[in-house]
Amino acid sequence: MKRLFALIAVIGLLLFVAPNNVVAQDEAAAQDSTATEVVDITADPEEEAAATAEEGRSLHNELKKQFIDGNPAFMSFVLISLILGLAFAIERVLYLNMATSNTKKLLAKVEDALDNGGVEAAKEVCRNTRGPVASIFYQGLDRADQGLDVVEKSIISYGGVQAGLLERNLSWLALFIALAPMLGFMGTVIGMIDAFNSIEVAGDISPSLVAAGIKVALITTVSGLVVAIILQIFYNYCVSKIDSIVNNMEDSSITLLDLLVKHNLKK
Repeated sequence: MKRLFALIAVIGLLLFVAPNNVVAQDEAAAQDSTATEVVDITADPEEEAAATAEEGRSLHNELKKQFIDGNPAFMSFVLISLILGLAFAIERVLYLNMATSNTKKLLAKVEDALDNGGVEAAKEVCRNTRGPVASIFYQGLDRADQGLDVVEKSIISYGGVQAGLLERNLSWLALFIALAPMLGFMGTVIGMIDAFNSIEVAGDISPSLVAAGIKVALITTVSGLVVAIILQIFYNYCVSKIDSIVNNMEDSSITLLDLLVKHNLKK
């Protein structure tokens, strides 16, 4: 959890500092250009205009420009896919990190509670511990007086419930991973249609006629792919985290059954 918040903080800091650095560089460049203008009064006006336009650019302005050039009608859907996908991804990341627990430490506490206070003390330990492993332990210990077969079935059944909770909302994340590039490719097709319509209306194949449509096609395609790549990274992280938690659940459940067998033999 601490690593996650640290990562988010670093990313936010970079996003905050980058525009400021660009602005600072722009101001320095503006001062240099002013000094150059004092020395060279006969500079070309077109070059001065191009230099001024270059100085006014920043990361935020460049992204906004690309968003507008890519046709806001399609780029808006791609942006919505990114926002919703990140919302589900961050929710899963936070949930999975909170569901992660130290199973070895929990097993040691449960074993000590069984030896000193019996099943009720072990249940109290599980009740005060967060995470799916502790919940599974509690369900098993709650049926300890009904025999090991019932305990095992209870652990298996409740383990399936906890696995389902871990995988919740992953289907929505997968949906946006597939949807973002589709929206980008749709923008590509629409852009190419606009380009050929311009050719048909003008009756000419001038590059200036088709450039706008091709630009829209390329920007929407790149945007959709970038969104899909970002969300895919989160999806793979969540899947690997779920696999790790499920493996811990299975291993620790077997150990719990062994502890109950020992406890019954000591009676």
